[in-house]
Order: sequence, then structure tokens, then C-alpha cells
Amino acid sequence: MTQLIKIQALTADELLKEFELTEPEAADVVIPDTAPQISIERLMEAGYYQDAIKLLAHGLPKREAVWWACLAARKAQKPDTDEHNINALLATETWARKPTEDHRQRCKELGEKTQYKTAASWAATAASWCTGSMTPPGEPEVPPPAYLYAHAVAGSITLASATIDPEKIEDNYKLFLAQGIDLARGGNGMIEGA
Repeated sequence: MTQLIKIQALTADELLKEFELTEPEAADVVIPDTAPQISIERLMEAGYYQDAIKLLAHGLPKREAVWWACLAARKAQKPDTDEHNINALLATETWARKPTEDHRQRCKELGEKTQYKTAASWAATAASWCTGSMTPPGEPEVPPPAYLYAHAVAGSITLASATIDPEKIEDNYKLFLAQGIDLARGGNGMIEGA
């Protein structure tokens, strides 16, 4: 695998401190004192896709991680997707291209309106947790914890994987992981077959 140049963490352990593995057995697969790439690959090979998604989401820079959630949410949208979820995804894509405070606030508003029930909702929430304050304007500022956005990104991608076609969830995980790895290599996540 080509180097994951966008992941700045030197070891998987730096990232593993920020979340719990979904599957306890996955702990036997990761190698904490090596580059995150090694553990991501091993998790994928062992079929621990949710944990590979979590580790990669924590390793990617914020904008790339949110863009990854956008790619998954876009794939999960259907012709009957409601207006709030369509707008949540559009706002999040806008934030990923131009991360201004106004765009972040729009993502926060739409994440709340969509009630955290869809991949688009969690993508918008991820963007809103990247910077700024978690409190409403005018209240004392409370910055989000450093990796809170990554939890929302992983949730968005996992939810998209289950929403598209539950019968093909493993294929969906693999597709989204391929997109995330492309982003980690410096690509745009737009891979063939997506």
C-alpha cells in the first residue's frame, strides 16, 4: 500500500487513545507502536471494518475526514431523501471546500434539524465539531474535544454502509475504506466504482 501521507500520527497508539475498538478481538490485530497504516491494513484484512474506519477517521486531517463522510453520505442518499438531509450534505460539502464559521454554523443547524439519524446528519455534525464552539452563539465558548469530529465521521460512514444495502454491508465498508485510504494518500477520494 502506498504511504498514507495525510496521517500525521506516528503510531496507531496515538489515535487508539481517542476511541474504543468496536470489537474486543480487534485489539489482537492492531499493533499500537507501529504506523497507523499497518493497523488499518490489518483490521481490514481481519474483517474489522468498523474499527478500520474509526482508526482512519481519527488519522485523517479534519477536512479530509469530513469530505470522506460526505462521499459516503452522498452514496447513501436516495431519490426520496428529504430536503433537510439533502441540505445537510450540501452544507457539509461546502464546509469541506471552504471551512468558514458561517458554513460550520449551517452544518450545526442542519445536523440538529436532521436529528442525527442519517449519514448526512452525522457528516454535518462532524463538520460542526471540527472548530468553533459547541454552544449557541452568545454563550460562553466551549471548544469541541480534539477528536470528536472523527467519531461523527466514523458514525456517518458506518451508517451509510448499513443504509445503502444491508445485504452488501461488507462491500460498502470496503468501498468507503478505499475512498478514505485514497484521501489519506493525498487523493480526492473519488475512486472507480464509487
